[in-house]
Amino acid sequence: MSRPPVLSRRTLLRGVGALMALPLLDVMRPGVARAAPPAPRRFAVFYTPCGIHMPKWTPTTVGTNWALTPTLASLAPVKDDLLVLSGLNNLPGKPDGDGHHAAATAAFLSCVKAFKTEGSNIRTGVSMDQVLARTVGKATRFASLELGIDAGKGIGNCDSGYACPYANNIAWAGPSTPVPKETKPRAAFDRLFADFDPTASQAELAKRRAYGLSIIDAVRDDAKALQGRLGTTDRRKLDEYFTGVRELELRVNAMEGTGPTCGAVAPPADTEDIREKTKAMMDLIVLAFQCDLTRTCTFMLGNARSQRVYSFLGLSGEHHAYSHHQKAQANYDALAKIDKWEVEQYAYLLQRLKGVQEEGGTLLDHSAVYFSSEVADGNMHEHKNLPILLAGRAGGALSPGRHVRYEGVPLANLYTSLLRIFGVPTNTFGDDGTGPLPGLDG
Repeated sequence: MSRPPVLSRRTLLRGVGALMALPLLDVMRPGVARAAPPAPRRFAVFYTPCGIHMPKWTPTTVGTNWALTPTLASLAPVKDDLLVLSGLNNLPGKPDGDGHHAAATAAFLSCVKAFKTEGSNIRTGVSMDQVLARTVGKATRFASLELGIDAGKGIGNCDSGYACPYANNIAWAGPSTPVPKETKPRAAFDRLFADFDPTASQAELAKRRAYGLSIIDAVRDDAKALQGRLGTTDRRKLDEYFTGVRELELRVNAMEGTGPTCGAVAPPADTEDIREKTKAMMDLIVLAFQCDLTRTCTFMLGNARSQRVYSFLGLSGEHHAYSHHQKAQANYDALAKIDKWEVEQYAYLLQRLKGVQEEGGTLLDHSAVYFSSEVADGNMHEHKNLPILLAGRAGGALSPGRHVRYEGVPLANLYTSLLRIFGVPTNTFGDDGTGPLPGLDG
């Protein structure tokens, strides 16, 4: 029997006024005589505000014989996939006077000092995720994906004379151009998986809106036709992908209080439950990577100087207030609870990535997933010895399962190394970079 024609990597399922992208399938690869190409590398950033209570974060030993600390305990299932990096500094994040949180958040991925202003004349550096997106983003539908929990104010003073864009964004396409993040799971979901077909008739679009069709239901006929062309492995992959998309869609609908209903419905309101919202955003990252819709993603669990109250953790104060602990044990205990919960969300993302198999390993094997905060200790506003985790193997370029300690090395050097791993030719990065960071590959 002749081999079925190779399916294009950019094939989309079409349905009732909808388009849906597909995961990477074997039938999309070249003929059997040619070796399958390696899986692409992906980069994700997990930002958390207000620093970390470092005594319960930092492992006491280095190398492979390191033990998980109380804050990092939830990472046990992925410990061998993890690099803990200590001793990296981001001195360009220091402000002129006060404003440590906003200034450091602006420099979080750029390592460039932000110009202090409350007006529209903002200026910092291009963030490394956007430098990366200019290269790897050419191969995907979306050059990058920016997600977050809190939208925040668009203008004005958000931290001691620093404009709100500095506090609300970590992705910067240009010195004065922050890349806005999507904070509504439904909008992010629709952007990625449920785009309306621009060639669809108005009747088809109206039908889908009126009946609240699932994206899976909308493309069902096209999916059935496609399955007839697939082998056993590809059919399994497609079923798993559809299941993941549908489960996420159901959760998003549940958050918004909507579902498949007939007739007109009121515009949905997204949940403000940070637990459900964060989980949905993590799942969106996994599906976007699995479908190769993008290879670069940033996520902000909160904006700088976050005033969130974590009542579900039994806390009544604001996060930023706790971070100015004044060495009070009650504040230390509150910070430890918040830190532990934040790391649990990161651990959830890593385990989801580790659970998706692809050519030559898992999504996590082919990714680099970065976790950090804009400062270390929030009371001292420390820009040294930042709390940094780097998970995954980036297609073999990283050697995880270790705690590596540096002494006063610029954070920019880590970004230089990561850019080079992803094929971006650079020798330095940011205001204070001196070269690549040694030790990432063992």
